[in-house]
Amino acid sequence: MIDLYYWTTPNGHKVSLFLEEAGLPYKVHPINIGKNEQFAPDFLKIAPNNRIPAIVDQTPADGGEPLSLFESGAILLYLAEKTGQFLPKDLRGRQMALQWLFWQMGGLGPMAGQNHHFNRFAPEKIPYAIKRYTDETARLYRVLNKQLEGRDFVAGAEYSIADMAIYPWIVPHEWQGQNLDDFPALKVWFQRVKARPATERAYALVDKINPQK
Repeated sequence: MIDLYYWTTPNGHKVSLFLEEAGLPYKVHPINIGKNEQFAPDFLKIAPNNRIPAIVDQTPADGGEPLSLFESGAILLYLAEKTGQFLPKDLRGRQMALQWLFWQMGGLGPMAGQNHHFNRFAPEKIPYAIKRYTDETARLYRVLNKQLEGRDFVAGAEYSIADMAIYPWIVPHEWQGQNLDDFPALKVWFQRVKARPATERAYALVDKINPQK
């Protein structure tokens, strides 16, 4: 059993995507970041950086005490290694998936997150900041579009944790000032991932956990 500490954000969706794809049993513990529940002492014992998602694996492979992890990329890698799924086993395929996982963690996520902040939530509209992060998001979309040309998925023919990490940050593309028609290979990939039954199940959690979103 996996305990998933979750809220309905792009980073939260990454882990629910994996759990639904792998068919792992899990229990959702909502952490309402709008109510600052991420600062609760019990949650900080699991996620000291006060961010979702986090997990506790009640049955780690070493047979020891329950294992807690924070940081969505680390969680995806852990679950892939635990299950032997969604991470290529050959050297080159594995490195391809991992570099795009880290590309999302170090590039797309932070830049799109700043894009969301300045476009949607900042109390003051700052044109320079809006343009900077909209333009940088578009650059990253172009990088991803180039990678997806001639490929079904980010790391090649097989769906992987790289796709799971990236997809939730493309879902709010309209918030980011991006038109998927400008990125044809990315658009085809996006629709392919969206149509997966596990993706539909993962995103159905929104209606259960945060129906106001």
